[in-house]
Amino acid sequence: MKSLANIEAFVRAVEQGDFTRAARTLGLTPSAVSRRVARLEEELGLALFRRTTRALRLTDDGRAFYDRCRRVLSELEEAQEAMTRVRAKPTGRLRVDAPQVLGQLILVPALPRFFKQYPGIQLELTLRDYLVDPVVEGVDVLLRIGTLRDSGMMARKLGVTRMVACASPGYLRHHGRPRTPEDLSTHHCLGFLRESGPVPWRMSTGEYEVTGPFHVNQGASLRDAAVAGLGICWLFDFMVAEELASGKVVPVLEEYACDERPIHALYSENRHLLPKVRVFLDFAASLLAKPRRG
Repeated sequence: MKSLANIEAFVRAVEQGDFTRAARTLGLTPSAVSRRVARLEEELGLALFRRTTRALRLTDDGRAFYDRCRRVLSELEEAQEAMTRVRAKPTGRLRVDAPQVLGQLILVPALPRFFKQYPGIQLELTLRDYLVDPVVEGVDVLLRIGTLRDSGMMARKLGVTRMVACASPGYLRHHGRPRTPEDLSTHHCLGFLRESGPVPWRMSTGEYEVTGPFHVNQGASLRDAAVAGLGICWLFDFMVAEELASGKVVPVLEEYACDERPIHALYSENRHLLPKVRVFLDFAASLLAKPRRG
């Protein structure tokens, strides 16, 4: 079995980008880290890095070995945390992957409260709108909106959301209020942009192609455009909760809203036993249990 200390030195060197910064995280000298990596390469009989005067670059073998070693060290960290889960304050790195709108509009604004309560947790948040493999990516918790596919993962329902159509009072005064989805064809509709074009609006009576002066692939920008009076937007209710409460936008076509969509947290079996995961799940549930208001 390869020395765990050598493996840890290798992983930290990859994460930090050079031996000097890796040494600081390990409490060693740069030369000691370099020697440990060299011993590991000798034991394996292959080169893990292409060393240049400017940077360390992984070889193909090094990349494959790093992916495995990272998962091993992560499992060891989790085993240590699981053995001490009765501690009052959870600690350690917590890796969370979430859709962009959940991260930007719900999680990040609430982080000061989370860190005040759990100062020992270091959160690493990635914002992506597609499902990833948590084992390959080294992710502790995935947050997803909508019906779940069978992924073999544990799931906890955190809340629900629904799509709402809304526009600024100024826009509606100038252009009138749509009474049916068919009326949207005469309005400025602000579409969420994907590679193939604006996403159709799926209402209770069917899907509707939208046209308008502005489309964007970022939900918060779409909301801001509606507040500015550019047209009607179609967004998750939590994205415009504060704007609806303040009157910056008002709902339209409410009777044509779709059914509620669930919001889930996904995690590998037994991962919820870790204190850092358990408290994050509870915190996320407190944010998503009901629509936010002002």
